[in-house]
Amino acid sequence: MTSRERVLAALNHRQPDRVPLDLSGHRSSGISALLYPKLRALLGLPPEPVRIYDPIQQLAIVGQDVLERFGVDTLELGRGFAADARHWREWPLPDGSPAFMPAWALPVRETGRWVLKSDSGRVQGQMVDGSHYFEQTSWPLAEDPGLDPREAMAECLWTAVGSPPGPLATGQEGLKALREGARALRQASPRAIIGLFGGNLVEMGQFLFGMDRFLYMLAAEPRAVHRFLDRVVEIHLESLERFLGAVGGSIDVIVFGDDMGMQTGPQFSPAMYREFFKPRHAQLWGRAKALSPVKVMLHCCGGVRELLPDLIDAGLDAINPVQSSCAGMEPAGLKRDFGADLTFWGGGCDTQTVLPQGTPAQVREHVRERVALLAPGGGFVFQQVHNILAFVPPENVVAMLDSVNHGAGRGA
Repeated sequence: MTSRERVLAALNHRQPDRVPLDLSGHRSSGISALLYPKLRALLGLPPEPVRIYDPIQQLAIVGQDVLERFGVDTLELGRGFAADARHWREWPLPDGSPAFMPAWALPVRETGRWVLKSDSGRVQGQMVDGSHYFEQTSWPLAEDPGLDPREAMAECLWTAVGSPPGPLATGQEGLKALREGARALRQASPRAIIGLFGGNLVEMGQFLFGMDRFLYMLAAEPRAVHRFLDRVVEIHLESLERFLGAVGGSIDVIVFGDDMGMQTGPQFSPAMYREFFKPRHAQLWGRAKALSPVKVMLHCCGGVRELLPDLIDAGLDAINPVQSSCAGMEPAGLKRDFGADLTFWGGGCDTQTVLPQGTPAQVREHVRERVALLAPGGGFVFQQVHNILAFVPPENVVAMLDSVNHGAGRGA
């Protein structure tokens, strides 16, 4: 099987020749820009400039040699644009080592911190000295309730800053470049190509109003929430038409995002999900599938077992990151109860305790147990639960990835 065939077999609940592997295929399966050079050094690979494809989470673009070394089966659409020097500017990592940031998300230095600003100059995020990522500092609709959601989204870097090609994919020239780059990537790589879309509903409310305010509104101001979400869906549908019109024939998976869980379970009840979000998710996901032969994946952190029946009913094909340390997210139970209808894209290695704190031997055993639980019959793409953070020992990263298929099946 090619990598693309392998991933699609898993998504169609057929047993592939080996477990498909995702590393850096989207913004929650990546590796810290601080850790990435250490991984390359451990692997005996030559140094290369670190390019940060997710400015907020500080994730590195993973090189072709690393993808081949571990037999990675996925590729993020933005890699088709990553080599163009016009899109990058020099910037120092928190440890002082040189790196490159996307030109449209270049941080500004202030006393004791780096900041990210919107086009209007609003400070939307900061990375204080000593930290490894940016945190949100401004919530446009909490500060100016009169803004239209489209204006508010433009003022919020959490919705405006993406991986390459980022803002370049706007206007007719940008869409043309996006279309051509996607086609070239499709022709050049046998890997399954992932298109990051977003289409957030829950998180859009939290990004723009603030998490506490938006959760309060769900209970106390339902009419206002419905009006807001209707407008957001309208905006997302317009973007979806443009995005899939340009790349729909070149990608295999489209990724939506909506964190709806906590460590202890969902952020809200299934009834509240059905009222506010399920019909709108169904509309967005159904439209994506009508526009292109893509599989729909939802990035949704936390304990969301109670929501899975409704997510499946709304048209979801795959869920990520399968945060197995949360209440109700035990892999064996998920596979038993939902494995016939849902692909688990993740859950392969716990990133809260095992990957950062275990020994390489413990990591290997943990990964093999997870693969044995989740892989039979397809419906599983290996990914550690979330991004590989800066303090993870690089030896543990190698142990994890080499254990997925017991070191076999290298190459795409």
